[in-house]
Amino acid sequence: MDAIEVRGLHKRYGDTVAVEDVSLSVEAGEIYGVLGRNGAGKSTTVEAVAGLQRPDRGEVRVFGLDPRRDRNRLRQVLGVQLQDAALHAALTVRELVRLYRSFYRDGADPEELIEHVGLTGQRRTRFEHLSGGQQQRLNIALALVGDPRAVVLDELTTGLDPEARRHMWATVEGLRDRGVTVVLVSHHMEEVERLCDRVALIERGRVAAVDTPEGLVARAGLEQVVRFRTAAPFDPAVLDRVEEVRSVRTVGDQVVATGSGNLLHAVSTALVKADVVALDTRFERATLEDAFLSLTGSPFDDASGSER
Repeated sequence: MDAIEVRGLHKRYGDTVAVEDVSLSVEAGEIYGVLGRNGAGKSTTVEAVAGLQRPDRGEVRVFGLDPRRDRNRLRQVLGVQLQDAALHAALTVRELVRLYRSFYRDGADPEELIEHVGLTGQRRTRFEHLSGGQQQRLNIALALVGDPRAVVLDELTTGLDPEARRHMWATVEGLRDRGVTVVLVSHHMEEVERLCDRVALIERGRVAAVDTPEGLVARAGLEQVVRFRTAAPFDPAVLDRVEEVRSVRTVGDQVVATGSGNLLHAVSTALVKADVVALDTRFERATLEDAFLSLTGSPFDDASGSER
């Protein structure tokens, strides 16, 4: 059984269709990315998973639980960190973590969790006096305080400095190592490429594609490039029978091979077999952002529209 299953999800707000027809299957223990521009339907989808939105049509299950009908049981297995969480402004970090810990039969030690997210120095600070990045760290702590089997993280590293961002990445990787299922909603391409086992591209309320980050790039059919020099004259026929190579040309003193798939490995293997010594080898591949553009038909843009 998948940890999270979404089938035919549809949600309308007035005349606006936020989610048209979304189906997802998230395997237990994987980090599953949800990627899309603002207004694509990402937040509405994960809010339905968390039981915070009632879909007009479709079905959602989290470890077999209906998020609306089984809300109390869901809270014991699913942690949620949303982009716009509202917390009591007058409570301190310690008070909020202890309060949320009281909602669960079992869970993390509040003091250890506060230290883990880097808020030890702010444990007595009221929420209203925390910086944006510190509030984000607190929201992550509250999502993890129940020691959940699955967690939804919506824009995990918003407002965090580079050091804190990498610390949170390590935290998410540690969750996967413990078998926790993670649904990661993010605009940060580097974050998605580093962390996610699979990624769903959401476009206009529908799933445009689901694959590994590398698989999405390959599916888009975008060319990769291997550049190298050789000490002796090079015969392009060496690469003629390499399936991954589409073309070979010489630019100055460089040989430039373009293609797809596992191009670097294929070219390197062919050169070794031909006893060709490659110098100054450089590999250039398309990015996840390039794949998003190719598979959805428009550039990735996180600066326009409302996020639903």
